[in-house]
Formats: sequence, structure tokens, C-alpha cells
Amino acid sequence: MSTASTYHYNKQFKLESGKKIRNLQVAYQTYGKLNAAKDNVIWVCHALTANADVFEWWEGLFGQNALFNPEEHYIICANVLGSHYGSTNPLSTNPVTGLPYYLSFPQFTIRDLVSAHQLLASHLGIDYIKLLIGGSLGGQQAVEWSISEPNKIENLILIATNAAHSPWGIAFNESQRLAITTDRTFYANQPNGGSKGLKTARSIALLSYRTYNAYGSTQVESVNDKTDNFRSSSYQNYQGEKLINRFNAYSYYYLTKAMDSHNVGRNRKSIGDALKLIKANTLVIGIENDVLFPLSEQKYLADHILGAEFCALHSDYGHDGFLIETNALTNVIGNFMKESRNKKIIKLQHTA
Repeated sequence: MSTASTYHYNKQFKLESGKKIRNLQVAYQTYGKLNAAKDNVIWVCHALTANADVFEWWEGLFGQNALFNPEEHYIICANVLGSHYGSTNPLSTNPVTGLPYYLSFPQFTIRDLVSAHQLLASHLGIDYIKLLIGGSLGGQQAVEWSISEPNKIENLILIATNAAHSPWGIAFNESQRLAITTDRTFYANQPNGGSKGLKTARSIALLSYRTYNAYGSTQVESVNDKTDNFRSSSYQNYQGEKLINRFNAYSYYYLTKAMDSHNVGRNRKSIGDALKLIKANTLVIGIENDVLFPLSEQKYLADHILGAEFCALHSDYGHDGFLIETNALTNVIGNFMKESRNKKIIKLQHTA
């Protein structure tokens, strides 16, 4: 059984930049029940355009009969600040003007996404998280949270993510934003503004999410006499249309900016020293042929988080493998969770 709710923060929410948001809302979903010991919380950090319904987009890893199920666990997934799915975002009403923010929405960072979810956790009375898990932008949130509140997280799983967003990743995001801003309707301050640009941005993004082999196996032509209307062309258009029918260009623009901001070394001694602050039992999982988050980035995380385990998975789907290869993830994560029970676990300040 799941419950969809919205948390309303009744104070001004201060961003890392110093700017403030009034009437902050965080949409979230819960599954299962918190047990008496309050030690069965699984907190999921979602990726760029996902929502709070983790059973919908991570089916196979989360679900009634999955590794993470509501019979055993109290599962929480919250929608990020700036997203289209219920949390405060650029289409929300600015209480000062009474109109949607659009491009007047303040820029935010990964740390701001985490801060909003920390407020939600406090609101829910969650002072101890059994497992914090996230992939891609969700992994960026999870690593930042584990650094900022190391005593709160017992187990940490980071998938296809990094400690600082790379120049390569930022370049991909900037290319997408260039596509969005060439659509003149992006500046028209209307809910569907920039939709054609967003469609193009999605086409660019797909090339970083998938691989040569993935396209070769799913979009190959069955005949040799075509000169136009190729399957891969149709696929790019189809995926672009899917996104613009469920998301908005303003949220996408701001969230890619937030991803670019990710650097756990900011205002800390160094990236490596920041990662050493993590106290959770940690499993880092990479996808061998991930173009967007190369395996070297996950190896860096594992090398600098004390006692972290590392696992590399193969997937023809590249970066998207973290959402698709749920059987492999179930095996690797299941074994890690069994092993973690036998470790000396640091549960500082945890009270039942």
C-alpha cells in the first residue's frame, strides 16, 4: 500500500546561494509502515525526470515481491525541488507576484535538493535511515546527504554517479540547454514554453544514456533499401514527444543546472576529504559502458569512501542500465545487504 502526500514547509527555505523560497512544497510517496524500532527506512533519491513513485520507474528492484518491498521496509521517495511532479518548481506560483515563476525561479544546487529532503525527513520523524539509495542525479543527492549527515545513514548505495559532475557531463547538459533556449517560446512564460527545444534536448540526452550496441540491437533496419524514415530517427522523435507530454522545459533547464553544480568538495577541504566523512556501509555500482558517468567516476567514489565496496555491471543499455538491469542489481544489492548485517555498524545517535 502506498500513500502520496505533500509536505508544506511553513518557513522560508534558504538556498545555498542565499536566496529564499516561500511556501516550499515537497511531494513524496511512502510504501509500507515504519516498524517499532524505526530501523526499516529505505530512502530513494530519484534521477533527473523521475517522480516520487519509485514502484513505477524502478520496477523489479522495488515492488510487492521485489528486494525492496512494503512488507519488510518503510520506503520513502520524495520528488526533488524544481521537478514537475508536485514539488515547488518554475511553474509554481510565486507568492510575491501571484504568477508562475518561470525563469525568475532561483537557481538551486544538489545540496538544496538534499536540504529539502532533510526537512521532510525531520517532519516525518525519521532520524535514522537503514538504506539510502540513488542512481545518476539521485546518486549525487545520496552521496551529498551521506556527507552532510553521516550519523544518520547506515547503508549507502550509489549507482552510476559521481563525486563531482564532470566537464563532459556539463557539456552534455549545456548542449541540451542550448537546444531548449533556441526555442523562442521558452521565453514566452507559458507552461508549454520551450517544448520543441526540450524535445531536441531529450534526443541529445538519449545519446549519453544509451550505447552504440543498444541502438544496433533495437533500432537496426530489417531491409537494406531504405534512404529515409529510419527506425532510430523515429525512436528519437518518439522519446522526445514522450518527455514533452509529461515534463516541462523550465524544470528540465533548472535541474540540469543543479546537476552541473554537484561537487562534494565545494566549501570543504577537498573532494577526497569530503568523501571520507561518510560513515555508512557503502556499495558503489558502475555500468561498464556508461558514456555519461564513466566507470572511473564510481571507482573514485569507492576508493575514497572508507571501506566501500565496488561492483561493475555490464549492460548494453549503458547509463540507463541502472534502471533496466534490475535482476543484476537485486543480486548485487541483496548480497551487500546480507553482508552488512555481519559488519560492525556505526549507528551514532540512533535511538529506537
